[in-house]
Amino acid sequence: MNLKKRIGIWMDYTSAQIYENATGEFLLTSMESNFYLPAKKKEKTSSESHIHNEENQTDQAFYDDLMVLVKDYDEAVLFGPTQAKTALFDLIKANPEYNNLYIQTLEADKMTTEQMKAFVKKHFKIPLKTNKPISY
Repeated sequence: MNLKKRIGIWMDYTSAQIYENATGEFLLTSMESNFYLPAKKKEKTSSESHIHNEENQTDQAFYDDLMVLVKDYDEAVLFGPTQAKTALFDLIKANPEYNNLYIQTLEADKMTTEQMKAFVKKHFKIPLKTNKPISY
């Protein structure tokens, strides 16, 4: 029997708590974003547009790192209290490399580490109801 590789990611704009199930057990790792760190100004006259551009590049790097991480998985669930999960979902959906990834987004409040782990375990115990690779 071929074990499906599954990953659950609780995320907001500042971090991602990653629960990987490549071996049958859920292993936890964390990834931090620099979203709320102020952009470093080289000059006091830096424009608001320049600062916004630097912040967007930081956000994109965070999402790129997460996309690389989910690439080798069969199923993924993105959950959390903010729209960060939806932004990542949209980036994945737009990329044809991820056409075989079954991915869902679910709303979730702030959780403890144990609550996140239980959420992911429970989610993946429910059999898939569709063969469609991408889902909301």
